[in-house]
Amino acid sequence: MGYALLILGLLVWSGSHMWKRLAPASRARFGEGGKGIVAILSLVAIVLMVLGYRWAPYTQVWPESRSMVHLNNLLMLLSFYLFAASGMKTTATKIVRHPQLWGVRLWALAHLMVNGDLASLILFGGLFLWAQVSVALYNRDNPIWEKSTAPVVMGKEIGAVVGAVLLVGVVGYIHIWFGLMPWG
Repeated sequence: MGYALLILGLLVWSGSHMWKRLAPASRARFGEGGKGIVAILSLVAIVLMVLGYRWAPYTQVWPESRSMVHLNNLLMLLSFYLFAASGMKTTATKIVRHPQLWGVRLWALAHLMVNGDLASLILFGGLFLWAQVSVALYNRDNPIWEKSTAPVVMGKEIGAVVGAVLLVGVVGYIHIWFGLMPWG
């Protein structure tokens, strides 16, 4: 049952997030209300993925490597920074196209480095694949990247870095609450 919920969650997540790219006319009919639908479906997808991941039996696919924990944590910090940078329009947004999707890809790869089980492969590999396809679909619809020329406010840059560090701490402690040791 765990794997089924996990896969269903990935499908709901992917479908709701790709709705605008794959069926633009359908998404346009809902106007601003479509954002609410995507938000609700996203919440449902997260619940399904978390429950599916927790309930899936442990099936080892490759040996786990605790020696990669420090690299994992560094990638997590960068991943959270890219999320913050996207919303705050920091320097990263002038260098990296799709910083949030880059953040998802780094997050997924970081978790695949330290988890060698089937549920992790499905969850993190599935979300990595979703991010890759999302980038391809977006770039298909918007092939020209118009970089911002607006000056970057140093306060926003500092805020993104501080926010990323704090979020790594909070998420790390949530992992500990679930019985996982994210710092080695």
